[in-house]
Amino acid sequence: MKDLSQWLAYCEQLHPKNIDMGLDRVRQVAQRMDLRLPCTVISVAGTNGKGSTCAMLETILMQAGYRTAVYSSPHLVHFEERLRLQGQNVQAAAMVEGFARVEAARTAGAEPVSLTYFEFSTLAIMDVMRSAPLDVAILEVGMGGRLDAVNIVDADCAIITSIDLDHMEFLGPDRETIGREKAGIMRTGRPVVVSDPVPPQSVLDHALEIGADLWRVGRDFNTSGDSQQWAWSGRGRRYSGLAYPALRGANQLVNAAGVLAALTALREQLPVTAQAIRNGFAMVEFAGRFQILPGTPALVLDVAHNPHSVAALAANLDAMGYFPRTHAVFGAMGDKDLAPMLARMNPLVECWYFTDLPTPRAAAGAALMAQWHAQNQRKDVAAQAFASPLAALEAALASADPADRILVFGSFYTVGGVLQQGLPRLQGAHLNSSEK
Repeated sequence: MKDLSQWLAYCEQLHPKNIDMGLDRVRQVAQRMDLRLPCTVISVAGTNGKGSTCAMLETILMQAGYRTAVYSSPHLVHFEERLRLQGQNVQAAAMVEGFARVEAARTAGAEPVSLTYFEFSTLAIMDVMRSAPLDVAILEVGMGGRLDAVNIVDADCAIITSIDLDHMEFLGPDRETIGREKAGIMRTGRPVVVSDPVPPQSVLDHALEIGADLWRVGRDFNTSGDSQQWAWSGRGRRYSGLAYPALRGANQLVNAAGVLAALTALREQLPVTAQAIRNGFAMVEFAGRFQILPGTPALVLDVAHNPHSVAALAANLDAMGYFPRTHAVFGAMGDKDLAPMLARMNPLVECWYFTDLPTPRAAAGAALMAQWHAQNQRKDVAAQAFASPLAALEAALASADPADRILVFGSFYTVGGVLQQGLPRLQGAHLNSSEK
């Protein structure tokens, strides 16, 4: 019998492509498994803000007493992070059983069905979900929407967060084309919340074409607020005097507004009290999203890995106040639009630590440094390349003063790489780890 690591290694070599857009193969195996989720389902698509939206929904619904499941990807350190049941990572033993059931269905026909790693693991996670006692399942769409494996499930409510340019080789060259792919998670007659303040017209058009119940920010719901608190109103509901979400960053209010729209749209199925909403926003946590860890120097972790999310990160860093120097550990996939990301961050960073990542898709640290050098015009900036994120972090800590800050950003592999031994606690010239 395979353990979880063996199943994951097995899944990685089953299909010739890492990403193979289309639902026919994954739907065929799901039908053999009679795979259905017997609970309310919320699907969340978008370029940025999906994970934060899922975390807020989860925390509020748990505060309201509901039994929750959240599927999100990718993970930072352990695969089990991809499925949370009642706020806790799934047990490896449950996933092993799920993978075995998928494999039995995949190979049941005359010819085995070829599944990618993501498709295989998505089916296994859904299989574990359906055997758990659940009231609500929150599904983060992996990429796109229309042809993503998660879209084999007909969600009771869809949320589309901010849309920007990412995965363009698969989703299209512009926001309108990408938006059309994201809009594929909508269903006729069911609510879809669009929390992007300036959504592509293709998203709005698709909602009209299929007769989805569109909830659009600025028309169907609105926010207002001052420096201390905020309010939400929409379709006969109003929440006032709300504390800002515990997740840091100005962009989180956009996500929070979409969360309240979805909960209002589902109020007949999942009634939620105002107190559960207040508690949920106050208590929500999400690793790697503008996460500031205590210690000296200050340490900021963020999985910003496209121009839109990096722009939000830069704005959030500006709002932190003054630091003499910022040391940035950065690693990214080679197929990302790196030039605008480096250009946006360069004015904020005095010392760069570019890093290799343990995946063939990644750009080498030396290649990232060369691309940065090609556009850098500052004379007061230093840069080095390292073999791993942890080695880069240790070098940054060795050269940083206590009043400086260290930023680790880019790919999930970058942030996950510094979390391998738990949450770092920075103390002067030493790196100590405590349990995560």
